[in-house]
Amino acid sequence: MHLQWDWVCLGVLIISSVSAEVENEESLDADVEVEDFGKQSQEADAGREKSSIEVVYQTPEPTGEVYFTETFDGGLSGWVLSKTKKEDTDDDIAKYDGRWEVEELRENTVPGDRGLVLKSVAKHHAISAMLTKAFTFDSKPLIVQYEVNFQKGIDCGGAYIKLLSSSDDLNLEYFFDKTPYTIMFGPDKCGEDYKLHFIFRHKNPKTGEYEEKHAERPDVDLKKFYLDKKTHLYTLVLKPDDTFEMLIDQTIVGKGSLLENMVPPVNPPKEIDDPSDKKPDDWDERPKIPDPNAVKPDDWDEDEPSKIEDPDAVKPEGWLDEEPQYVPDPNAKKPKDWDEEMDGEWEAPQIPNPKCEAAPGCGHWVPPMKNNPKYKGKWRAPMIDNPNYQGIWSPRKIPNPDYFEDLHPFRMSPVSAVGLELWSMTSDIYFDNFILCSEKEVADRWAADGWGLKKLVASANEPGMFSQLVTAAEDHPWLWVLYILTLALPVGLSVLFCWPAKKTDEYIDFRKTEAPKQITKGELKQEGEELEDDELEEEKEMEDTAEDGEMKRRQMEETKGEFIKDVEKMGREASLPEDEGEGGEDMDEDEENEVADGSQEEGDMSNNSDSEDEVTPAEAAGGTEDGPLRAVRKRRARKD
Repeated sequence: MHLQWDWVCLGVLIISSVSAEVENEESLDADVEVEDFGKQSQEADAGREKSSIEVVYQTPEPTGEVYFTETFDGGLSGWVLSKTKKEDTDDDIAKYDGRWEVEELRENTVPGDRGLVLKSVAKHHAISAMLTKAFTFDSKPLIVQYEVNFQKGIDCGGAYIKLLSSSDDLNLEYFFDKTPYTIMFGPDKCGEDYKLHFIFRHKNPKTGEYEEKHAERPDVDLKKFYLDKKTHLYTLVLKPDDTFEMLIDQTIVGKGSLLENMVPPVNPPKEIDDPSDKKPDDWDERPKIPDPNAVKPDDWDEDEPSKIEDPDAVKPEGWLDEEPQYVPDPNAKKPKDWDEEMDGEWEAPQIPNPKCEAAPGCGHWVPPMKNNPKYKGKWRAPMIDNPNYQGIWSPRKIPNPDYFEDLHPFRMSPVSAVGLELWSMTSDIYFDNFILCSEKEVADRWAADGWGLKKLVASANEPGMFSQLVTAAEDHPWLWVLYILTLALPVGLSVLFCWPAKKTDEYIDFRKTEAPKQITKGELKQEGEELEDDELEEEKEMEDTAEDGEMKRRQMEETKGEFIKDVEKMGREASLPEDEGEGGEDMDEDEENEVADGSQEEGDMSNNSDSEDEVTPAEAAGGTEDGPLRAVRKRRARKD
């Protein structure tokens, strides 16, 4: 039974540990769809066990066809700082004078790896670079990928990039917020609004005008990516089948169709409301109307008030009619700077009348108000269905003159440059490892060589499990309750079922009575023969004594007779069943008295007795095999 409870306790501990781990993983990765990345993910996971000191960084090299790559390990070569000003802005902040630097990460540094860092606060920043070759949206997908680290967190600012549209007059020195772009993608945050932008500019085939189309918000909590001060990988995948995917750290956080999941929709509605249509004057939209045939009852009095004085109320005894509720403060004094010409006559401030505190009330007594049973209010005719109801009016529909149908919005304006045009209230935003390509394998390999190393270093430098649990509880205080229950449940069950029970006094007494071993009749006879031999030797010694030999011989015969009786009685007791003889329950009263007398005599003779056969009371009643025989031998010695 005890072994079964051990298995129960062990099972409870295992279940508690597994459930806590599962809940922790669900709280971090809930509602996130994970994509399989094959060998790259396996290599990254295998490398987590390596220390950050063992990481050897090499500048990533693309493994396939690319349209643009940048690691910033060689500085800002090829990048152009904007020299223009932002329109419709005050001159003191309109200039793009925000500072950029190429630096290593402040934390979890990979030696030799550097990135582009936004350094200024509350300034406009603009920097751009031409693609190696322009990207045309035809039959190949477009993959945009780069790294961002909010090294100081983020208060209000963005870290998105723009893919600038190809044009003959594109000049990167005049890159600003109105420069035409095809795609804008990346994180943005202000206040408590955490966003991941994906915007593309769609050209209306009828009017030739461009309109921004915004992807629906990802159904994922993005807060942790902005505040954990880690490097995160942002990826946008556009496919020729007019679908898209947004990924963070190679995990899909949003996906959809360019035709169905953009706001506003790419294609306008076929019909619109006729702007010239107006509701007729006689159009009745009332579903209910007052009953025209209803008549107010004759006893309906609209002049009755809703409240009246209670005629049964009686003024409480002790009411002070002559005392006002408030009196001037007797301790108040006119301020020294009080000017009666400017401020008027000074009056002491009012305080509650102290005489009213012990009385039911002060001032003029007014009976309390109660509901008027005669009150009915203003009479109104009951409502009935409107026989002329025509429904809610809406203008008629007409064909949309601006309607068009673009079945392939993927075919966007070609892209020839990439740029960062940002405003931020937080500095030290880190960018690294830009790549534009058409093959997912190329982007994954690029990520493994760059972001993968940063992830390994960050994992190696992460605090222990306890620190992570405390940090998570700071963001979500309700986790403390889960921690306490997770720890208290197994401990409580362990104490309840696994702690050894304390032995009761009844159990101890039972074990003590069970200890003496049963002695056979043959052993008693053998002990009796040994005692007879001892007696013969004692008789010989008595014969040598001439003075009192005869007297001692008689005493020995009497003692021998008593001893034989004791041996026969012990033999009968030994032959009884175990349950009757166990514990000495059948000892007769004479023997009990004899043992008690012997114990008292032993106390008197303990200093003079040198007999080898004498035993202590503990030995006589203990669990040794010859306990009863020693007891008999002891009584024999006492007789002598």
